[in-house]
This record gives sequence, structure tokens and C-alpha cells, in this order.
Amino acid sequence: MSKLPPTFIADFHDEKLCKRMEYRKFGLTGLQVSKVALGTGTLSDFYGDLDVDEAIKTIHSAIKSGINYIDTAPFYGQGRSEEVLGMALKDVPREAYYIATKVGRYEKTFENMIDFSAKKTRESVEKSLRLLGLDYVDIIQIHDIEFAKELDIVINECLPELEKIVKEGKAKFIGVTGYPLSRLKECIERAPSKFDSVLAYARYTLLDDSLKSYMDFFQQNNLGIVCASGHALGLLTNAGPQIWHPAGEEIKDICRKAANICKEANVELGKLAMYYFMQLDGAGTFLTGMQTRKLLDINLSAYHNGLTKKEQEVLQLLRETVFTKSLNWEGNELETYWAAMKAKKQ
Repeated sequence: MSKLPPTFIADFHDEKLCKRMEYRKFGLTGLQVSKVALGTGTLSDFYGDLDVDEAIKTIHSAIKSGINYIDTAPFYGQGRSEEVLGMALKDVPREAYYIATKVGRYEKTFENMIDFSAKKTRESVEKSLRLLGLDYVDIIQIHDIEFAKELDIVINECLPELEKIVKEGKAKFIGVTGYPLSRLKECIERAPSKFDSVLAYARYTLLDDSLKSYMDFFQQNNLGIVCASGHALGLLTNAGPQIWHPAGEEIKDICRKAANICKEANVELGKLAMYYFMQLDGAGTFLTGMQTRKLLDINLSAYHNGLTKKEQEVLQLLRETVFTKSLNWEGNELETYWAAMKAKKQ
């Protein structure tokens, strides 16, 4: 049984479930974060029509069950995720959770997608606070730094503006996020002041274990480590892969094969992926998107109960016959982005 964290509120939380949740030190922030974290990238219509009422109930259930770390961003639904989250958080005591949002990535259209300028950074934080209905966020993160043509604007404009925002009390800590791990490392090394957290997504999954080789570096820099997207943005589920996913056909074919094996065995690939993902040593929290209580239950079951014997056998089979090498889609999104930006200039 886990010791209850500072975020526990007796007349709000389910004490039994909270005691089953593990809480971990998060870098040097002093935060005690739940091992399972709530991602809200799915709180938009991007993945299909969003049932707002169900999403709000899911957020409430997640927090009451002991999940105390929530991640969002302006890019998720172009503000819709923050808006829905704000609707849900009206009925939740502020001290019951930690919340992280982001700056830097915004619109779907390529020409308006990325802006790391100081001016846009401040405007974004103010808008996020309005949508969330909050006076401050716990962590403000620079979103997908790989989209900066040069890191100079991230380090010399965006980061100093965020430091001002922290001094003003509108955020407590500063983080950095991205897909290419080498770019995250470079940014952390070059920044004149220390980041408090790092979020790497889809880099420790059944498909890709690249994050393991960067963990020592992140830990040596005393960062709170968010290991995100164990489902690899939906690839590792019985429903995947999605048409829009940036991965190449080799990866999509592998994931289809895995999903078919799971369907034949009446096993959910997403549960296996979630279980495997949470075995990484050294991470502060494991972030996954959950917009329905059904998904929440699947993910909490993987955490609380582990896998059945049958699920363990299927997972072993997949690791031995399907996921036999580490694969990623690094560079695919950037190639599409810069080609589109070049075409706009012509």
C-alpha cells in the first residue's frame, strides 16, 4: 500500500484506490506524482466525435482513483483539450492535482503550427490559464522543440519568457518535450538555466526502446521524467494503426500483425502495451491518453493487476515474433512540415 501524497483530499478521493497508486519523486520539483498520468491529447474531435460528458466523468474518475498528474497543450484540439479539462476541473479541488500544459505548437495548418517567440509564448500561457480556469499551472513545457529550425529561438526567447512567467507565479516549473531524443538532449545541454522536467513520447514502447539509453543523462540532470504514449499514438491498440499516423508502412504493418494476433486471442494490444511501457526504470510518471472510463479501467487494470497468464503468453509471443527490433518514425513529421513550409514560400 502506498503512502498518500500531498494531493490527497479525504472527502474527494477514493482512499483505497489512492493507496494502491504508487507516487514518485519528480526530479527536484518536490512534487510526488502518480505512476500513471492522465494525457488529454484525445480530448478533441481529432480522433472522432468527443463525448464531452463522458470525458469529464473520466477526468473525475481518474483523479479520484489517485492519478494526480494531468498533461495538456494548446495544440490538442486547438484549445479544445484545455477547454474540456477546464470544464472538468471546476468540480475538483485545485490542490488535488498537478497540471502541465505547453507552449510552441498551436494550429493544424503548417504556416501557423509553430511559434516559439516570446510574444506568442506569453499570449499562449494567458490563454491556457483562461481556458483551464486556473491562476497557475504546475509545469509549463516547450512543446516539440524539434520543429524549431534552430534551437536559438527556444533558448533565447521562449525559455526566458517562461522564466518570467514562473517568477510571476503563473507556473511553478519549466519542462521540455519532443520526439527526437538527441534534440531533447541538445536543448537541455545548451540551455543556460536548468529545465525541471522532460517529456519523451513513444520512445519506450513495444516498438521502440530508445529512451533507455537516454535515462542516465536525464537523471544526471535531475529532471522529472515523463514517459508518454505507451500506445505509440494509437499504433499499439487493436484499433490501430490510424491513417494519419506519421509512422512508415513497415511499422504500421508490424502493428497490424500484432493487433491481429491479439484479436484472435481475444486480448487487447493496448493493455499489453500499457503494461510493458510502465516497466521502464527511472521514469517519474507514465502518461497515456484516456477519454473514456473504459480506457481508464483498462489502463488502471494493467497497472493494478498486471496481466493474466494468457495475456503474458501473448505479450511474450509478440516480443519474440513481431517486435524483434527497435523502430521509430523520427524525421517523418519534420520532413512533411518543412516541405510544406517550403512550398508555401514558392
